[in-house]
Amino acid sequence: MKTTKQTALVAVTIAAGLMVGASATSATAAAGQCGRASWYALHSRTASGERMNPSAMTAAHRTLPFGTKLRVTNKNNGRSVVVRINDRGPFIKGRVLDLSKGAAGQLGFVGSGQTSVCMARV
Repeated sequence: MKTTKQTALVAVTIAAGLMVGASATSATAAAGQCGRASWYALHSRTASGERMNPSAMTAAHRTLPFGTKLRVTNKNNGRSVVVRINDRGPFIKGRVLDLSKGAAGQLGFVGSGQTSVCMARV
């Protein structure tokens, strides 16, 4: 009986450690990753509660905290811009970031709709 309780305690401790490590790792990895980005220009409210401003330098990310600033660099032309996370997304598989139309314009990919980017916390 004692062995069963000890085994259960060890299992719970390991599971809790894995969950904490996973959330910290995902936030860190998300801030230094490369992938596909797209842009959007709605006039609705963002997940943070503010109204979406298509000309602002903002972005949507799945896990980074609202207010996080990222330097996003277009891998195709080398242009970069600093954006603030104020929304959740993208919700399309294979994409890591949704940028406002203004940010996409600065990065030079409004016409194509998506591009390869790298991002890093500022």
